[in-house]
Amino acid sequence: MKHIYHILSIILVATTSSLWSQHTIIIDATLDHTNHTISIIQEIEFVNTSTKALDTIYFNDWANSFSHKKTPLGIRFAENYDAPFHFERDEDRGRTTINTVTNSGNTSLVWQRGEAVDILKVIPLKPIAPGASSVFKFEYSVKAPDDKFTRFGVDNNGDYKLRYWYISPAVFDGTWKAFSNKNTQDLFTQPSNFDVKFRIPSGLQLTSNLDVVNQTTVRGVTTFSLKSNQRIKAEIFINKEPLFESIVTDKVEVVTNIYQRKVTPPVRAIMVDRVVHFLEEKLGEYPFKKIVVSDEDNRNNPVYGLNQLPSFLSPFPNGIEYDLAQFKTMSREYIENTLLLNQREESWLIGAIQIHLMMEYVDTYYPNMKILGALSDFWIIKWSHVSDLEFNDQYPLLYMNMARNNIHQPLTTPRDSLVKFNMNIANDYYGGKGLEYLKDFLRDNTLGKSIKSYFDTYKLKPTNVSNFRDIISQQTDKDVSWFFNDYVNERSTIDFKIKKIKKRGDSLDVTILNKRNTVMPVSIYGVNKDTVLFKKWTSPIDSIATITVPSQGIRSLELNRDGEIAEFNRRNNTKKVSGLFNRPFQFRLFQDAEDHRYNQLFFMPIFEFNLYDGFTTGMKLYNKTLLPKNIHYKLEPQYGYRSKKLIGNGNIQYTNQFDSGPLNAMRYGLSGSYYSYDDDLFYRRYTPYMTFAFRNEDLRNNEKQYINLRAVNVYRDENENDPNQEPNYSVFNAQYVYSNPNLINYFRGVVDYQISSKFSKASVTFDYRKLFVNNRQLNVRLFAGAFLFNDTREREDFFSFSLDRPTDYLFEYNYYGRSEDTGIFSQQLIVAEGGFKSQLQPAFANNWITTINASTNIWRWILVYGDAGLVNNTQSGTKAVFDSGIRINLVQDYFELYFPLYSNLGWEPGMPNYDQKIRFTVTLSPKTLLGLFTREWY
Repeated sequence: MKHIYHILSIILVATTSSLWSQHTIIIDATLDHTNHTISIIQEIEFVNTSTKALDTIYFNDWANSFSHKKTPLGIRFAENYDAPFHFERDEDRGRTTINTVTNSGNTSLVWQRGEAVDILKVIPLKPIAPGASSVFKFEYSVKAPDDKFTRFGVDNNGDYKLRYWYISPAVFDGTWKAFSNKNTQDLFTQPSNFDVKFRIPSGLQLTSNLDVVNQTTVRGVTTFSLKSNQRIKAEIFINKEPLFESIVTDKVEVVTNIYQRKVTPPVRAIMVDRVVHFLEEKLGEYPFKKIVVSDEDNRNNPVYGLNQLPSFLSPFPNGIEYDLAQFKTMSREYIENTLLLNQREESWLIGAIQIHLMMEYVDTYYPNMKILGALSDFWIIKWSHVSDLEFNDQYPLLYMNMARNNIHQPLTTPRDSLVKFNMNIANDYYGGKGLEYLKDFLRDNTLGKSIKSYFDTYKLKPTNVSNFRDIISQQTDKDVSWFFNDYVNERSTIDFKIKKIKKRGDSLDVTILNKRNTVMPVSIYGVNKDTVLFKKWTSPIDSIATITVPSQGIRSLELNRDGEIAEFNRRNNTKKVSGLFNRPFQFRLFQDAEDHRYNQLFFMPIFEFNLYDGFTTGMKLYNKTLLPKNIHYKLEPQYGYRSKKLIGNGNIQYTNQFDSGPLNAMRYGLSGSYYSYDDDLFYRRYTPYMTFAFRNEDLRNNEKQYINLRAVNVYRDENENDPNQEPNYSVFNAQYVYSNPNLINYFRGVVDYQISSKFSKASVTFDYRKLFVNNRQLNVRLFAGAFLFNDTREREDFFSFSLDRPTDYLFEYNYYGRSEDTGIFSQQLIVAEGGFKSQLQPAFANNWITTINASTNIWRWILVYGDAGLVNNTQSGTKAVFDSGIRINLVQDYFELYFPLYSNLGWEPGMPNYDQKIRFTVTLSPKTLLGLFTREWY
C-alpha cells in the first residue's frame, strides 16, 4: 500500500511541477555609480500556472520598501528599536521610481501600488487564461539604500550588495502570496529563467549567483551578460576590489567573500570542499553549477555564540569559525535554492533542516568541541557546568531562554510574526532540536533517508511541509503525527516527570506524567551509577502512562537523560528506585548554567554603595541559573564600611506561567531589606506581593498590563532630631500598569492606590513619547494625585505628594542619599510624582497635586523641558508652579542631566550656587541597563 501511495505522490509532484512553468525575466540595467542609482528596462513573461483566469497581476517591488518611514519595513525597524532608518536622510533611503508599464505591444497598462508601497498591481488588457502567458515591460530606476539597514544596498566604500533590486512576479496558488518586505529575508517567488545585462563603470568587479556568459568593455563601461534558469533570485555584488574568491570543487563552484585572515587559501579550499560533499551526501546534488556564499548573509544569520568575538579574543582554534560560518551560510543557500517553500509561512522547515545538519556536521568533525571553546579549560571557568556543555548544547539552551521567559512561539508562526530573537535564533534551534528528537525516536537513520528523499522528490518543485510529513510516514511504521501536530504546531513547552516507581517481581512499573497539554513520546533510561543499562522510547503520552521495565541492577530511572528533547524542566526527570534525594546538593561560585542533576546553590561577591552605609561588600546566595526558573530566591548579606553594620536584603518568588490567553504569568513573593536611611539610622522593610502579568497574545506587540498588589511594612529607627516622625507604618498598595513602549510611540500609564492607618491616596501617571517623521521628539508626562483622607500631622510631609523629590516612604527608589537636603546626592533626580527639576515651594502637597512635564529636542540629544502644575495644601490653598530648562539626554531614562533656566524663582543661572541646582539621573544597575540591549530582541 505504501508503494502505491509513493507512486501516486510522484505522479502528483510531476503533474504539479509541469503546471508550475517558468517565468522569464529579461533585465537591461545600468549603474549610475555617482548617484547610486540603477536604470532598468525589464521584460517579464508571466505564465499563469493556476486554473483561474487572472485579471490582475501582482509584482514584488521590495526595493521601494525603503522609500519612507511608514512602509511595512520602516514600521518593522521601529518595532525592533532599529533607529538608524528613522533618522536617515530621505535621499539615502532607497526607492523605486517607475516611468512606464506596458505590454508586449508597448501599450500602457493600468497599474498602482497595493496596500503596501512595495507591492505592484498591474491590470493586463485582457485576463490571462490558465496555462497562457503575457509579457509585462517596466521602465524604472532603483535608488540603492544604505547597507547599514539590512547589510544589502550600497556601503560607504561604494560597494553594492544587491538582492531585492528588481521587480519580480508574486506567486498565485489560488490566492496571491504578495508579501511586503519586513527584513525577514523571505521573498516568495516562483523559479524564473533570467537573462540579465548589467552595465557598470569599468574597473569595478561584478559577482553574481547567475552565470556570466559574456563580458565586454566599451568606452569605460563594462557590460556583463548573465543567464541562469530556474532561479528564485538574481543577486549582484559590485566591488571596487576583488573581494570574492572562487573555490572550485568536483561538485559545485563556491564563490564566497567570507574571509578569515588566519585561514590560508589551501585550508579554506579543503574546508569548503568538505562542506559541499557533506551537503550533497545529506541532501543530494545541488541543481546549479555555482553557489554564492556571502558574508552579508553570514552576518545576517551568523553562528551565534562566542565565535562572534573579535579574532584576538576567540576561544576557538583557527579555522573552526570559518568552517562553521561557511557551513551555516552555504547550507541555508543550498536549501533555499532547492526547496521552493513559502518562506514567509513555512520557513521553520528550512531552519530546522539547516540546524539539524549543522549539529550532525559538528558531531562528525568537531565531536569534542565545547560551547566555550578553549575557555572550558581555563582554570577560573573549568569548574563550572557551562564548561562541560558541548557546542550543540547551545541550541536547546538558547531556545529555552525564550521558553522560560514565556515568549516562545510555535514553529508554524509566520516569519513576520516572530519576535526578533525567535526569528533569528530560537525557532530554528528548536526546529533543529526537534528533528534530533524525531531522529532518535525513529532510529535506523529513518529521518536522514526521509530528508534526502524529500530533496530528491521536490527539488526545484513547489512543495510544503505536508509533503515532508508524507515522505517520513512512508519511511516508517511509527506514528509521527505527534511531531507535526504537537511539537511543531503548538506553543506548549515539553515537561515529563516520573511520578512513581512500583517494584513488581523482576520488573518495575514506572508511571510517567506528561505535565503539558501535548501528546509526545519520551525516552527512559535504566541507570546504575553512571552506567546506562537500557534505553527505550515510550509511545506518545497524552497525560499519564505506566510502562514496565526490567529491575535488575537498576538504581535509578531517568527520562531524557541525553537531552534528545528540548525539555522545559529536566530537574524532575530522575527518580531513585529506593532512597531519598533524587538530586544531591551542589554549591557553586558565580552563576552557572543549569545542571538538572543537582539542586544548585550559587554564591558570588557583591559590591554596592549608598551614602550612609558607604561601600558595602557581601555575598549573594541564590538559585538563579543562566535560565529563569519558576522559583527564585536570593539572600544578600552585606557589611557597610561606613555604618559598620551587617545589612542586606532577600527575596523569594514563585512564577506561574500560562501558555495561552491574555494572562501571561502570576508571581507571588516576599522580599525584605535592612539598610541605613540616614546617618546611624536604619530601616527594615518586609513586603509580601502578588503580580498578575498580561501580555498581548501577538508577542510582537509590546502591549503589557500588570496588576500589582503588595503590603509594604516599614520599621525605622527613631530619629531624635525629628520628634514628629512616624517610625513604623504599613501601607497596602494596589496598582494597575499599562505599557506599550515602541520607538515611534511610547505610552505608559499607572493607576495607584495606597491605604494606611494614617492616610489613603490615589494617583494616576501617564507617560507619552512621540518620535515624529521629521525626527522631532516630544515627551509628555501627566501626574495627578489626591488624598482620600490624611490624618498625618499638620506639618508632616513624609507621606505627602512631592513636587520634585519624593520622600520614598515605600523605599522603592534607588536613592544614593535618600535623606539629603544639600550636596550632590540631593541633586539626584528620580522623575516620580510631580516630576519637577527645580526645587520650588511648596515642595509638597498634603491635599492634591496635578502636574505636566514636557520636553522636546533642539538638536539630537539636547532637549528643552518645561514643567507646570498646581499644588494644594490644606493650610495654604492652591499654588501654581512652573520651571523650564535644558535636558541633556545621554542615555534616555538612564543617564541624563538637567540644567534649570527659568522658573517661579526667576532666571536661575544668574542666582548664587547654580551648580547646586543642576539635577542628574543615573542608573548603575546592570539589569536595568541590559534592557537597552534586549528590548529589540524580545
